[in-house]
Amino acid sequence: MNVICTTTEDQLQDAFSIRKAVFVEEQKVPIELEIDEFEDQSTHFVLYDGLTPVGAGRFRILDQVGKVERICILSSHRGNGSGKLIMQSIEKFAMKQNLQTLKLNAQTYAIPFYEKLGYKVVSDEFLDAGIPHKAMVKTIVKSKAVI
Repeated sequence: MNVICTTTEDQLQDAFSIRKAVFVEEQKVPIELEIDEFEDQSTHFVLYDGLTPVGAGRFRILDQVGKVERICILSSHRGNGSGKLIMQSIEKFAMKQNLQTLKLNAQTYAIPFYEKLGYKVVSDEFLDAGIPHKAMVKTIVKSKAVI
């Protein structure tokens, strides 16, 4: 499995197809809420199993905070580390942007997954697209080699 940061329209469409399958078809989020006005301002990631897209996520920077968004994995590939692969790629990308804080809004069922990756809940529960969420944050530190 391989995570890429999209550079072509085909790769971007792969990200959108995964998001539509998971959020729109599976979770019944309206398409106009899922594909939004922030797409052009975001960096998009796609997880491929061979040549087949199986996961996606996007990333934005808001006031020197990295915003991790739209993390999703096809049901056929959940539970095998796929989500962790996407998150690790996004975090590496964030470190290259010299960011120290990442934020995400986690669906409540996914909070244990994000906690294992070092995220902490920082809000009460709220609804986003009718789905319960909580805000989470993580401090990341770029490691410095000792010479």
